[in-house]
Amino acid sequence: MYCPRCSQERISEETSFCSRCGFLLTRVADLLLTDGEPVAGRSDLLYGTDEDSPRNKGVKRGVRMIMLMFVLAPVLGLISVFLLGMVPWPMGVAIILFGGGGLLRIIYALLFESKYPAIYQLAEAERRRAAALAGAHPARQLAPEDTSAYIAPSLFGTPDTNDLAPGSVTEGTTRLLEKEQE
Repeated sequence: MYCPRCSQERISEETSFCSRCGFLLTRVADLLLTDGEPVAGRSDLLYGTDEDSPRNKGVKRGVRMIMLMFVLAPVLGLISVFLLGMVPWPMGVAIILFGGGGLLRIIYALLFESKYPAIYQLAEAERRRAAALAGAHPARQLAPEDTSAYIAPSLFGTPDTNDLAPGSVTEGTTRLLEKEQE
C-alpha cells in the first residue's frame, strides 16, 4: 500500500504511520479492507468527531454566563435586601459581570474564533509540518510510477569533492600574506 499523501510505500503491515510524511495509515487500511465503507464503531475516526468548534464552545459559555446571571442576580438581591438590610448593589454587579461578560464572550467567539473543530486545525498543522519536513508540497511530489519528469544528473559540470572541501587556515593565511606583499 502507498501513502495517499506522499506516495511512499508502506514499509510493513505493522507500521501505523508513513515513514516519510507521518500520515496515519491505519484509517486508510481500514477503508481499503472494507471497500470504502466506514468500519463499525470507528466512523468518528474516519469522518471526524462530534467535537464542537471553538466558536460554538465560546457561544455556549457566553449563554451559560447569561443564564447564571438570571439565577445569581436575584439571589444576591434578596440576600442583600432581606438578610443584610442594604441597597442591592451586589445584584447590579452580578448583572454587569455575568450578563455583560456573557455578551462579550459571545461576541468574541463569533468574531475571532474558528468555526472548525480543533481536530481539523491539528490535522492541517500536521499536514503542513509533514510537507515542510518532506521538502516539497505533497501535491507536487511524484508518484512512484510517474518517472517521466525525472532528469538524470549530468556527469559533466559537477564539482569535484576537492572543490567542495574548505581549504586549510594556513593556506588561506599564506595567500593573504602573499597578496599583501605584492
